[in-house]
Amino acid sequence: MLAGIALVAVAGTAACGVGRPRPGDERVTADAREPVTDAAAPYLLLRLGERRLYLMDDDPRTPVESFAIAVGRDGLETPTGRFQVEELVVDPEFVVIDREDRTRVARRIPPGPDNPLGARWIGFAHGDGWTVGIHGTPRPELLGRAVSRGCVRMRNADVIRLYDRVRPGTAVVVEP
Repeated sequence: MLAGIALVAVAGTAACGVGRPRPGDERVTADAREPVTDAAAPYLLLRLGERRLYLMDDDPRTPVESFAIAVGRDGLETPTGRFQVEELVVDPEFVVIDREDRTRVARRIPPGPDNPLGARWIGFAHGDGWTVGIHGTPRPELLGRAVSRGCVRMRNADVIRLYDRVRPGTAVVVEP
């Protein structure tokens, strides 16, 4: 399903450096879950100004859960609009691309306590050379701020709980 390529953070592009798992990698679960087809299924509502992520269900007035988040900083803002969960990865690898040669991986940070992506990756938007998602962080003291390269950071315990509630196709609505 997924090729062994990397989508990364580079200057001027909203993105996080998640390494795409290689075929057969057991960390990928996107192909192991049935896609969402029910219009009344739970969805994610991100309110960037509030620095909150809400897990919503069939009652749009009352969130099932609410989580503190960090969002994209000035110049690398988290994109707004309607998206859907595209990719789910347990213990993602962080990839840094050489800024001088975007075809070269400068370094890889394996899963673990120093990995900037934390314990889970929930990818929801991508383009040519960039990807944005929801992920954990080893620095929860930064939650509530605009500090990322466009991604949405959460406490590791929170992103693990959220990861267990979403599937490919889960709607992601990002409001300013």
